[in-house]
Amino acid sequence: MTISCFDFWKGGIAVEEGSEEWKEMSMKVKEACESDGCFLLRCDEINSKGAREELFKNMKALFHLPQETKQQYISPRPFRSFSLYNYMDTHYESFGLDDVLLSTSVDTLTNLMWPQGNPHFCETLKGMGLKMSDLSLVILKMIVDGYGLSHHHILEVENMKSSSDVRLNMYYTEKSNVENKYKSNGHIDKNTLTILWENEVQGLQVLSKTGTWIDILIPDNCFVVIVGDALKAWSNGRLHAATHRVIMSGEKERYTFGVFVAPKEEMKIEVPRDLVDDKIHPLHYRPFHYGEFLNFFASTRSQNMENALEVFAGF
Repeated sequence: MTISCFDFWKGGIAVEEGSEEWKEMSMKVKEACESDGCFLLRCDEINSKGAREELFKNMKALFHLPQETKQQYISPRPFRSFSLYNYMDTHYESFGLDDVLLSTSVDTLTNLMWPQGNPHFCETLKGMGLKMSDLSLVILKMIVDGYGLSHHHILEVENMKSSSDVRLNMYYTEKSNVENKYKSNGHIDKNTLTILWENEVQGLQVLSKTGTWIDILIPDNCFVVIVGDALKAWSNGRLHAATHRVIMSGEKERYTFGVFVAPKEEMKIEVPRDLVDDKIHPLHYRPFHYGEFLNFFASTRSQNMENALEVFAGF
């Protein structure tokens, strides 16, 4: 399995919406999301070597602050605090930030971590979050066009990216760590789309539809885009929400910057009529509010219910 790699900015010029090149790219993006649930995206306009090095240099400084300093970052919302994870043979730390475009979470984080101030890192996080959120809308518009849906469905997918949460991760393996045969079974993101940027340390694996774990090698100048359950439900199950995990090896730390675009919790996710037909694509999911789905998933996480969408909204 080799996942597709696209470039929306060939020659430094963005593909023009509505052009023949746009329509051709839209079909390819839709097909990649149907077959693999993920794809690589080259974007030199955003993912320059300088911007990448700057971001990960600042992330390294953040994660190497004292533990007692990092643990000051606390949020009442799930996955929004500083957390340490030790699952099977994968060990990592994570900061979750609420919608970077609207909230003050970035300012709160940087002011807590650096009382003397770190405005440059603050602006870097906000700027990159905004660019990747804009990028997600381009992808969603292409999916709408790939299915030949009418233009009013653009508003629906705009609402599918109403928030852009950011997660900063540092994965590490201890020198004494040995290969563990009991690896994570992976997980499916519950949001609309995840756009992930990493340093040069690989580790991402995606589960193919045939049940094989595939190493995803992300070139330095690429992001990886992953379909989540919210988009799968909206597409009537036509798009594949990819199960994925991180498996570390070696001794070098892996850093990832992820933007998780999602609907507002009060949004009702409903399958467009044009994506339903009685013979090949009968209706798979009833309409539901995104927040109710999140609450259901949170309440069943201890059961490792990766088919939460089917249980919650399937027929």
